[in-house]
Amino acid sequence: MTGSKLPAVTVNVFPGGFNWGVYVAQDKGFFAEAGIAVEVQGTPNSVTQMTDFSLSRFDIAMTAVDNIVAYVEGQGEAPIGPQRDFMAVMGSDSGFLSLVASPTVAAIEDLAGKTLSVDAMTTGYAFVLYEIMRRHGLDKDRGDYEVVRAGGMVQRWTGLREGKHAATLLSAPYNIIAKNAGFTELVKATDVIGPYQGNVAAVRRPWAQENRSKVDAYIRAYRRAIAWLYEADNRSEAISILRHHLPQMPPEIAEASHRELLDPAGGFFKTCEIDRTGLDCVLELRSRYGLPRKQLSDPAKYCDLSFG
Repeated sequence: MTGSKLPAVTVNVFPGGFNWGVYVAQDKGFFAEAGIAVEVQGTPNSVTQMTDFSLSRFDIAMTAVDNIVAYVEGQGEAPIGPQRDFMAVMGSDSGFLSLVASPTVAAIEDLAGKTLSVDAMTTGYAFVLYEIMRRHGLDKDRGDYEVVRAGGMVQRWTGLREGKHAATLLSAPYNIIAKNAGFTELVKATDVIGPYQGNVAAVRRPWAQENRSKVDAYIRAYRRAIAWLYEADNRSEAISILRHHLPQMPPEIAEASHRELLDPAGGFFKTCEIDRTGLDCVLELRSRYGLPRKQLSDPAKYCDLSFG
């Protein structure tokens, strides 16, 4: 099958360089060669994404695995109740999270009394932020700092740039753009909390059971794209693909994104497996900060690793 005759798969993503694997699989024809036609949808925030996911408005979510855990457990911010059919089937990366602050902030301790922004208060990477702050002696529940909901990475960077917030978590290219603009990258999240499972490909169980060949094809093509990205000879073409999909990105930001997102020590997961130690960290943080309080310790409840 070719062209429009290929079975369609809709994939919902946040904007950012961490979609590089998807862009490559599209542009290099890896999805088509695997037998699917992928349509990419954007989302402004996790509440919108998870709500649309629950309504079957797309097939695959590229999202933080914490979102999946939260909504399975009924701890999500969107009022959609427990979503026990949500599950992760592929791991992509650690989230590439950096705590970035206003130029006047020199250390994490300087954020005492300041306002920090998150996507959603109870899901995504909010708990990573709370944990970084806790380990530097600042407690949200004690009122040591304020937290506001600002939306996805684009919105958070905009708010930080406009002085509405003192700090937030950003990933490439936004942390790089911020540094180039004089903002302070205080710390990489994994340097504080250790291995962390960030973005995953997630599906709804009934859809996946009925469309196993599509899920398998997506994972195979994505894994092939990541392998292609790590090939040194493909660097120039990879950067061209990234800038084609993110045309506002200057060449120097794309180059820096390549160094960060394809760092062999901390870039995209080459196997596209879910990092068990990283997922344990997600569950530990959700056990500490999630409401209603639950002790979470069974990663198999949120994943099915039999695909691909």
